[in-house]
Amino acid sequence: MVTVAAVVVTFNRLEKLKTVLASLEAQTHAPAKVFVIDNASTDGTAAYLLEREWTLPYEVVTMATNSGGAGGFAEGMVHGYASGADHVWIMDDDCYPRPQALEALVRGFEQSVAELGGDVPFACSVVEYIDGNICEMNNPVPTWDWARLLVKGQSNVMVTACSFVSVLIPRWAIAEYGLPYRDYFIWFDDREYTLRLTRRCPGVQVMDSVVVHDMGENRGVNFSMVDAKSVWKFAYGVRNEASYQLHHRGLLYFLEFGARLFVSLHRGRVSLPLRAKLLGRLFAGIGFNPKIEYPERRPQRELAEEAAA
Repeated sequence: MVTVAAVVVTFNRLEKLKTVLASLEAQTHAPAKVFVIDNASTDGTAAYLLEREWTLPYEVVTMATNSGGAGGFAEGMVHGYASGADHVWIMDDDCYPRPQALEALVRGFEQSVAELGGDVPFACSVVEYIDGNICEMNNPVPTWDWARLLVKGQSNVMVTACSFVSVLIPRWAIAEYGLPYRDYFIWFDDREYTLRLTRRCPGVQVMDSVVVHDMGENRGVNFSMVDAKSVWKFAYGVRNEASYQLHHRGLLYFLEFGARLFVSLHRGRVSLPLRAKLLGRLFAGIGFNPKIEYPERRPQRELAEEAAA
C-alpha cells in the first residue's frame, strides 16, 4: 500500500484544526502518520494536541517562533520525508479533506504517471469554499493542453502551479527539488515551489479529490486590494515574487512584475503610503535570494532519529 505522511501547519486556529484532524482520521486511505507543525500558537493548541486521543500515528512539531506558512511547510516536509513515506500530503489548518480525498489523490497520481511517465511531481485537489462554490484563491494554473489526461478517461487535468491546500508530493520530488523557501514566510512560497517542481513535467489536479477551504471570505487576491490591515501580507508577497522574477527568470520579468504592481496599486486607488511601502519591498527583492534546502543533506543521525520517532 502506498504510504502517505500528512502535514498540517497551524497557527492559532484551534477550532479549525480540530476539524482538519478529524477529517484526516476519516480518510478511506489512512495516512501512515500525521505531522502537526505548530507555529508557536498561543490559543491552547499545544495543550489540546498533548491531551487529544489520536487514532493515527502522529507527531507534533512545535516551532520556537512563528515561522509562517512557508517555514511550517518546509519543516513538515522534512519530517514527512524522514518518516520514509512514499508521499507527503500538505495542507493548512483550515483545509478539510472529504473522506475520499487522499484515496483519489493517490489514484489520480498513479494514473497520471502511467500516462505521462515517472516525472509527474505532484497531485492537488479541487478546493471548494464552505458554501460549495469553487474557492477563488486556490485555482491551479493549467497547462495549454490541460485536458490531455481527460481525453484518456482520467479525472485529472494538467497544471503548472497550485496553492498548498491539499497537495500530494512524491518522495523523489522532495529529494530532487528540495523544500519550499522557509525565508519567504508567507505568500508566493507555494507558487514558486510548484513552478519549481513542474520544470520538467506538469503536475495534475485530481478532479474527484475534494477539500473544503474554510477561509474568511471567498475571493481571490490581487494588489489592488491592499489596505492597512492586509499590507503586511502583501509586503511579503511583493518581496518574494520580486526575488523570484529577478533571480530565477531575469531582469525583464522583474521589471514587468514591477510595472504590473504599479498599475494594480494605481487602479485600486491604494493610498500613497501603502504604495510606497510595497514598492520598497519590490526593491528589497533584489537582495533577497534564499538558497534551496534539501532534506537528505541534513545529518543522517538526525534523520534516523526523526524516522524512528
